[in-house]
Parts: sequence; structure tokens; C-alpha cells
Amino acid sequence: MWPFRSKSASGPSTFAGVAGRLVRRLVGSYDAAATNDSNRRHWTFADGASPDAAMSAGIRRTLRNRARYECMNNSYARGIVLTLADDCIGTGPRLQMLSDNKEANEAIEREFERWAQAIGLAERLHVMRTSRAESGECFAILTQNPSLGTPVQLDIRLVEADQVSTPDLSAFDRSRVDGIVFDEYGNPIEYHVLKHHPGDPLAGTEYDPVGAEHMIHYFRADRPGQSRGVPEITPAIPLFAMLRRYTLAVVGAAETAANLAGVIYTESPAGDAADEVEAMDAVEIEPRALLTMPAGWRMEQMRAEQPTTTYGDFKRELLNEIARCLKMPFNVAAGNSSTYNYASGRLDFQMYDKTIRVDRKQIERVILDRLLMAFLDEAVLVSNLLPIPVRTLIASAKGQLPKHQWFWDSREHVDPSKEATAQGERLKNHTTTLSAEYARVGLDWEDQIRQRAKEKALMAELGLTVEPSPAPPGASAPANRTEDDDAEDA
Repeated sequence: MWPFRSKSASGPSTFAGVAGRLVRRLVGSYDAAATNDSNRRHWTFADGASPDAAMSAGIRRTLRNRARYECMNNSYARGIVLTLADDCIGTGPRLQMLSDNKEANEAIEREFERWAQAIGLAERLHVMRTSRAESGECFAILTQNPSLGTPVQLDIRLVEADQVSTPDLSAFDRSRVDGIVFDEYGNPIEYHVLKHHPGDPLAGTEYDPVGAEHMIHYFRADRPGQSRGVPEITPAIPLFAMLRRYTLAVVGAAETAANLAGVIYTESPAGDAADEVEAMDAVEIEPRALLTMPAGWRMEQMRAEQPTTTYGDFKRELLNEIARCLKMPFNVAAGNSSTYNYASGRLDFQMYDKTIRVDRKQIERVILDRLLMAFLDEAVLVSNLLPIPVRTLIASAKGQLPKHQWFWDSREHVDPSKEATAQGERLKNHTTTLSAEYARVGLDWEDQIRQRAKEKALMAELGLTVEPSPAPPGASAPANRTEDDDAEDA
């Protein structure tokens, strides 16, 4: 029995003394909870729907279609989504095994890289990251592909969110959400993949059940219990449309003024001897020509007031708001850093790089580790592919992945000289390691050290020497520079 349900034997109930007392009613409220005439329309669509109800199949379909439409027709939308995928995936992840067996590590890394190149892993990840931004989610089926040309024939087949659906879904079946079947603990056990994309001319309602062990579901859950994803740019979809409409309106107004458009009017009183002119009649005006007017009538040209002086400011503010839902700084979203100084640029990239690290960590956990496990399971079945130490290592893991890590592309420093100086100081005072420093730039330190040893040996053989470079001014400055120092240097 829970402690708060147990009865105390030392005396009467704590609540016995309130009997017969006059309890004053406390009156309090939140301003944000008040509904009145001024905010009633704004909160009309605020409801308490569950995550899966709020993200029903129809709502997700509408959001996907609108997001894709904007990404196909809006240059900023397309550029933002592609830039996000480029920054997150880059040229693709690289595997480093960290077991104590050097031979096993090198064999796994070599064969995995060979397989990843064969299936185009980096390109597949790029598509998946793009799909999460504009479609909300992406699915990947682990399958076999005899045409790969590699000993391991494991492959992944990407599936759009539209194609994972259950046409005969019952509203009373609590174990199913559109396209996914869950067990009693909330774990997905089966996915329903339509045989044809619903947007195909020959689309139907037949689907294939795919076990959860063969499916990768990549999406971002924002609410507890959320089963499917919505486009990450959902809050920005109306803003993208507004940006395009405003730009077209500005251009249209400027073109109208440039085309000598105007109105014909008269200041003559009614009944005066002005020539008769048909109301609402349109008259073609020849460019670069004089125009004669009917007697008593005048023409006033549309004023060339577009683009307004606030056009650029409005676009910048709108793009800044659009990029915020992706946690992307303005200069990355706009592709323009003309208003940035050195310090503000670094500060924005610090936040953005943290976002990229979070995204990559999810990709490692949800996608890459699953692929590595499936690859090792298939590789051990191929005779003479992996040496005995590798098979021993995999067998000793007992279904778990051996210790490993993933390397990604790093962002180039805007001032390589400052970064090199800081790196040298960190190595000198033992606050970092070669492994950590090479990992910052997405490289394997062992491979780089071996390569450097080969280069030095060849240079010695050829009688070449590298003269040490003179220390630049301020090279002895401490590595822990502040943002104020960087701003002054900028």
C-alpha cells in the first residue's frame, strides 16, 4: 500500500479539524487563460487533441503537400532545406571502431566503407534529412540487393511518409496508428507500406506488412506519445507564402508604374463642355510617346512608390522568423552575412552547430547504429570476408555493437590562424588530445598519424626538409580568448 494511503495510528485524521469551518474560496486566474472578445477568434482552433489526433493522416497529408509546394516554388524554402541537409550530413559519416583488436577494427572499417560507397549512404542520408524537414519523416526498409556488387548485399529502400499508411484503419483499434502497429508496451512491431505511392495514377489500397526489425523510422517527436512526424517547416509555411506574395506585389506595383499606367479624370463641373469619355474604359498607351487628351480631361500616372524603403527590412525580419523554427541563423538561411561582424557570426554558429550535433546524434542512434548492426550480421555470413578476430569480436559482443564512434565533416574556422594557435596551446598544456583535435575536423587520428609518418619518411628519403615557420605575432596568446577579443580583431 502506498504510504499516503496508510492510516496513522497516532491520532485522528489530519482533515478532521476542518469540519464545520468556513473555508474561504480562493479566486485566482492566469491572464493567458482568459477568453474575451478581443482574443476569442485567435484561440478558436486551440484544442486538447492528443498527438496522434492532432497529427491525423489528413492533417499530415495537407502539411506535407503545402510544405513540398513551397520548397518546389520558393527559392528561400528550397535553399534553407538543402542547406540544413548539407550542414548536417555533409559528405557522409565515417566509422571508427574502438575495440582493442587493431586488425578487427581495420577490417570492419574497410568493409563498411566499401559497402557504404556502394549503396550511396551519404546520398540516402541527405534525402532522409531533407524529407524530415519538408515531409516530417522518412522510412527506410532494410532489404537485399544482389546488384550491389559487394559481398554484403544489404541495402536500404527509402519510402516516403505518404506510402506508410493503413487504408482500413479502425478508429476503435488502440494498437494502431496510421501505418504502424504497436505492442502493449508502445513499441512498433509492424509497418504497413502501400504497394504503390498514393500519388501514382495506379495507386491502390493494398499494402505489405513490414516487421519493425526491418524498418527505420526517422522523425522528430515533439510531444509524448507522438507516433508520426510533421514537416519541420510547418510554422513557416504561411510565412513562405507571405514572402512570395509580398515580393510579387512589390514587383507588380513597380511594373505598373513603369508601364505608364494611370487614370483619366476631369475637374470640370457637371454639365460643362468637356468631351464625353466612356467610364471604366481602358486606353492603350504607347511607350515613349506623347499623349493627347480629350478636352477638359487630365491624366495622372501611377506613382512609382515600389519597392518601398522597408522592403529589405521586411524580408530580413521574415526570413529570420522563418529560420527560427529550424534553429538556423539568419545569415545561413539568407545566404548573406553582410550585416554580421566576426563575433556575432561566431555566436550564431555556436548555437547552430549545437543543433547540428543534436541532429547527428539522433541519426547515429536511429539510422547508423541500426545499419552497422545489420551490416555485421550479414558480413559474418559471407565466407572469407572478415578475418577470425573480427568474427570473434562480433560473437563476444552478444548481439550488441562493438565500441565505435562516427566522424562527421566539421565547419571550417573563419580564421584558420587563430584556430591553429589555439589548437597548439591546447595540445601544449595537455587540455586536449590528437584524437579529439582530429575528431573536430572529422578525421581518424590514427590514419592521419600514419599518413604523416609516411610523408616524413619519403621526405627524408628524398632529402627534403620543411623549415619551421616563424611564430606569428601574438602566437603565445592564451587559447581561451573571449568573444570581445575576437570582436576587436574583426
